[in-house]
Amino acid sequence: MRKSIPFLAALVLGLAAGAVQAKVVGKEISYKQGGVTLKGYVAHDDAIKGKRPGVLVVHEWWGHNAYARKRADMLAEMGYTALAVDMYGDGKSANHPDDAMKFMMAVTSNIDTLKARFEAGMKTLKAQKTVDAKSIAALGYCFGGGTVLGMARLGADLKGVISYHGSLGTQTPAEPGKVRARIAVFTGADDPMIPPTQVEAFKQEMDQAGVNYKLTVYPGAKHSFTNPDADRYGQQFNMPLAYNAEADKDSWARTGVFLKEVFGKK
Repeated sequence: MRKSIPFLAALVLGLAAGAVQAKVVGKEISYKQGGVTLKGYVAHDDAIKGKRPGVLVVHEWWGHNAYARKRADMLAEMGYTALAVDMYGDGKSANHPDDAMKFMMAVTSNIDTLKARFEAGMKTLKAQKTVDAKSIAALGYCFGGGTVLGMARLGADLKGVISYHGSLGTQTPAEPGKVRARIAVFTGADDPMIPPTQVEAFKQEMDQAGVNYKLTVYPGAKHSFTNPDADRYGQQFNMPLAYNAEADKDSWARTGVFLKEVFGKK
């Protein structure tokens, strides 16, 4: 027994040392598009050697904020390099729905600008030394969810696209053979911003275009169900927003499985 104590102590110390070495490294990053400075955040696990798949994170209509960065960190913990992009410019974010709407409309009113800013983020992610440029996916929340679906419809070179409580409607429906990405959508059954009619129209659109997609509808979930700040925003601005811990946990677990599938990881 006495001889086993030093061995166990050494084992524990060795494991502790390994845990210290493995950590998520995140940093702010600036990139350009059309003369506009975009301020994002890139994260990876420095214990993983070599290149790995990259994942873009597109923010809610509030703009590039701590929530988008948190998701980038969580993706890094999964073993990916993640870039939380800036679609509004200068890293700005809103504290009031009126400002959020103004920022969002400034980019969504011009599909060319929206596409160019998304592609600028994708180019920046691919350029990271820890990224396999041939293995890129994108996920988004609210405004970001609608954005990544829009990019998939336009034929963006992505392995996979994931939308959480994002708009499913479009004026440029998916066409057979054009969508390269596999798609996963998570939406709330009680989300008045994404009503059942929009969900059904989306299913018909995807089926008619022959898209490989998965749709998960959470009973009782409202808009922004993945964001713990949703309750506060909903109460403050009298909006139908609410966090749903169960739906959040389940959608993230499914996200992990989906990303492994699209990247061909075991």
